[in-house]
Parts: sequence; C-alpha cells; structure tokens
Amino acid sequence: MTSNPTSSCPHFAIVLEESDVSQKLLEKYASVVNWSVNRYQSVRGCVKRRKVSAPSCGTCGLTLARTFACLHCVYTGCWLDGHVSHHLKENDHDFCVDATTGVIFCNQCNDFMFAHPLNKLFLETKILAEEKYGSLKINSTKILPKEVFKPWVLNEKDVGALKGSQTIPCQARRGLLNLGQTCFLNAVLQCFVHNPLLRSYYLADKHNPKQCKFEQCTSCEMDKLFTEIYSEDSTPHGPVSFLATSWHASPDLAGYAQQDAHEFFMNTLNAIHLTSRGSTNVHCNCIIHSTFAGQLQSDVKCERCGNVTSTVDPMLDVSLDFRGKGNEGNSSENTLAACLRRFTQPEKLGAKYTCKSEKCSKSSQEASKRLTFRKLPPVLCFQFKRFEHKTADKNAARKIDTPIRFPASLCMAPYTTFALEDPEKAGHGIFPGPAGMFDYDLFAVINHEGNMDNGHYTNFARFQDEWCRFDDDKVTSSTLGTCLDSPAYMCFYVKRYLDYKVETRPTYVIARETEALREKEKEKENEKEKEAARMKEVEDALLATV
Repeated sequence: MTSNPTSSCPHFAIVLEESDVSQKLLEKYASVVNWSVNRYQSVRGCVKRRKVSAPSCGTCGLTLARTFACLHCVYTGCWLDGHVSHHLKENDHDFCVDATTGVIFCNQCNDFMFAHPLNKLFLETKILAEEKYGSLKINSTKILPKEVFKPWVLNEKDVGALKGSQTIPCQARRGLLNLGQTCFLNAVLQCFVHNPLLRSYYLADKHNPKQCKFEQCTSCEMDKLFTEIYSEDSTPHGPVSFLATSWHASPDLAGYAQQDAHEFFMNTLNAIHLTSRGSTNVHCNCIIHSTFAGQLQSDVKCERCGNVTSTVDPMLDVSLDFRGKGNEGNSSENTLAACLRRFTQPEKLGAKYTCKSEKCSKSSQEASKRLTFRKLPPVLCFQFKRFEHKTADKNAARKIDTPIRFPASLCMAPYTTFALEDPEKAGHGIFPGPAGMFDYDLFAVINHEGNMDNGHYTNFARFQDEWCRFDDDKVTSSTLGTCLDSPAYMCFYVKRYLDYKVETRPTYVIARETEALREKEKEKENEKEKEAARMKEVEDALLATV
C-alpha cells in the first residue's frame, strides 16, 4: 500500500458528483467527526471526567484505541488487524474514515487520501462541535464569543505570492551533530524547532536575515536553523554558526565543557528577545514573550490582621522541586500535578514580614506567601530541579534521579489565581472563559541521562500524533508511552486552543507597521538633513564667489 498526499482519488470524485450518494456520505462523515470530538471532550474534560464507553471492533469486539468508521454503514473496526479493510471488501463498500484525523481510506485505490475535498468540512465540523459541546463552550453571557472560524480562501495576492514557491517537508526529522559535548544545545534546539508557534513564525519569514541590522543575531541563527531543518537534505546538520553566536551572546557558556540545558535555554530566549522585532523595555510583543511569557501573582498574607499584599511578576518558565531528599520520596508525590500543587500552596515566611496595615502599625508579623498563575502563556516550560547544590562547593552537588510522572495533556485551571481565590466556583467548573482555554498538550521533553560529571542530554518531540527520539545525529521513531516513561528534566506544553480577541489585529502586525512608519520618518529626517547640508554648501560657494 502506498500513500501519496498530492494525488486525488478518482473513485471519490465520482461519488461526489452523484448528489444523493454524496449527501449521505457527507452527513455520515460529519457525524463521525462530531462523535469523535464529543467523546474526546467527555473523556478529557478539565474538571469532572465522565465514564464513556469506548468503541469496539465490529469483528473481534476489542476496544479501539483508534477508531476507523465505515462511511456506508455503522461498522467500526481495527486497522492494524485488517478488520476494517476486510469489511470494506466483503460488503463492497468503498470508503472508511479515521475518526481522529478525518483521513479517508479508499478500498479500490488501497490508499489513504490526505488531501481530499472534505478537509474543509472536517475543520468546520470539528471547531463547531468544540464550540458547541466541548471545552470551548462559553457559559457566561458577559464574555464575548470567539470569532467565527473562516477557512483560508486563496485570493489573487496569495496566488501570486505562492507562484514559483518551492514546497518544503512538513516534518522536521533531521538530527544535529555533536560538536564536542554540545548535546545540551542539540536537545534545546530540537524543542525550538518543534515548537508550533516558533515554527509558524520563522517559516513565515517574520524574521528576514537579509533585512536584519544586528550583528551576531541569534534570531537570524534561528531562521537559518529552520531553513536547514526543513530542507530536502536529510543528513545531520552541524549548528556551528548557532554555537558561535551563542558564545558571543553568553560568554559564560563559551567553550566545549558540558553545560546545563536549562541555563542554555534561558540564555537563548533572552538572546532571541534582544534581536527580535517588537522588543521593548515597557511592553514587549516579540516572538519570545508572545510565546513563553506569562504572569505569576504573589500574595503575602499577614497572619495577624489578614491583610494581603499582591504583586505580579513576569515568568518565562516554571522550576519545580521534588518531594523527598535525594532519590527518596513517594511516587505519587513526584508527579507534575503534585509539583504544581506544592508550587501554589501557601508558604510560611515567619516573623520577617513587615505588615503595613493600620492594625499592625508596620511591625514584623507572621505571614504566608502564595504563588498562583495569573496569566498563562501559549507555551509552558517546566524544569524539574534534578541538580542539587547544597554548598558553594561544586563537588558537593549531586543529581536527583527520582522518576517524575507527567501527563500527555494538562489542565492548568486549578492552579490559576481565579481558581485558588474562589475554589467554590472552580469546583463547579466555572472559570473566566471556556474551560478549554486552560488545556495544554505535551509536544517536547528533554531528558538527562547519567550523572552530573558524565551526563548526556536527549529529547523527545512530537509532530501532530507522531513522536520521535532525538539523540544528537540519531533520530528514531518512538511512541508517547516511551516519552512519558523517560527521565524528564524539562517538559514543554502548548495550549490546545490559542485565545485571541474578536475582530482585532495581531500585535506583531501593529508592531511591524509602527516600525515601518518610524523607518520612513527617519528616512525623511535624513533627507532633510542632507538637503540642508547641500543648500549650505551652495550658499557657501556663492559667498566665496562674491
């Protein structure tokens, strides 16, 4: 069996021309997609998960992990065991559909249709079902609804822009060469490459190296990296120029010694921020802050008078502690959810807090401090503190090998400021906005294997539903289960649904237009200065002649 995503199925085209058969097939296709969305939302609900019966194979009766439904009858079956294809041949049925992805299989072609005419119907049906029944449903009348989904229709300008363009691979499965203990760099770069927001930004040419005015620009290096990874070349790539630029931006990381992946990650974020459009000291809307930036609210409560002082601090990642010393601790206490609960629990400060209320008259009182997530970023990065430094002596540091359990999907609603300030409403599933806006999906994991002196970094990354393991230049297919069992050091989650305001222009567009206006104003000022200098030369020449 082959699969060519660019080919069209002649049998499917003939069926679509017959109005009666086409209408029934479209209705069955939409009902399968609608059922899949409803079941997914019921099973993975953010607050209370209902028990929903799983579909079973009509031939062997086993529970289906991935449902294939016949588009001509009510049959559902297994794909790997060949039951659904056998059903199609035995009953002279032509098509079945993968309920999760909407991909159609033609029995006569013995092939999948990835670019079929029903892609538009799949998107419209899926989004409508999520907004009506799923986690995007809005229960409050005070919240404005989302902008209506509109599929992309090519206009003359788009056709002209795409004319003569070259197609590139839709997946990035290219390894990175180890340039001398640079496994930390390779693991972080693979997580950047598989970040959906960074990928969309750089592949859309939002940062053009030919127009960049910075020298030793890290954002230019990111653009070059995406160009290399998404090229037709499948041989491992050596990020030599990226490594040299990172040494220039962060001299502390220069040299061929083993470095900490988290430290390199934070330094690279800062370097990209400083060399990206929209970077300001007041309100930054560069690609880094648009992707990773969130807000933590710190509430300090006086135990004597109950006065609460709140401050809001920016964040780019979250560092979490393990429970227990060294490799000790209960496995149920070392999960991502348990770490987040401890992170948002009140912490005693002792009598070091000076209360400014009138009751306490600026005297030192017992107080407690609590951190909550006030604003969630589109991409959440969690770092588990595996390296323990008890004293100033580096030789006394050690690694914590305690296993950490983390989920494929994460709901951040219980750890937000709103949920912890009003637990009664949060317990009933009442949140400011649709519950689905708090859901995150895992897309990359960085692992550290070995000890502190002789360790090695690897990582897992996901593209759609396919997982790969990256070990420098070696790239192998993997599974979600293998990824979840790995010794995670850093985890990356992306929002399932990105929030945006209705009928508003993106901030990067506004920033780009503002920057263009400033450039034009500077050019006009330069021209005026040149004209004034030229006129002065003419006047001086006339005076010299007189």
